[in-house]
Amino acid sequence: MDSIQLKLCDIQGRLFEKSTAYASESFIRDFMNSEVARHLDSPYNKLQWMGEEYLLEELKDEKELSVEGEKYNPDVLYWIGYLYRYWASSRGERSKRIYRLAPAKTLKRNYFAFHTFDPDVAIDDLIEIGRQRQTK
Repeated sequence: MDSIQLKLCDIQGRLFEKSTAYASESFIRDFMNSEVARHLDSPYNKLQWMGEEYLLEELKDEKELSVEGEKYNPDVLYWIGYLYRYWASSRGERSKRIYRLAPAKTLKRNYFAFHTFDPDVAIDDLIEIGRQRQTK
């Protein structure tokens, strides 16, 4: 991971952290399945150079974000956002696919166990959890 990719991880983490006005699970689902996330997944897109406030406005223009529902702790939200972008950048996977394998509930449930892990180790463990969930 280069410094630009790590900066994108931080921007997405801060975007998720700023989403505390919205229901967390639906915000994360909407984001991970959005055009905004698709643009961030691409090798280069002008949205990658925008800050989290701009990305939030773009997402609000694209989706009707729900305020009704559980709101996660900002630290949990930051970690989830950072880890999803790290996963997409380091493994070359699309946000939609990542979300199908590891939805918001899975990351929230595993936050306390995984947030101190190296991101690659956490991702490997989440992939295994996702595979086990899909085979049930």
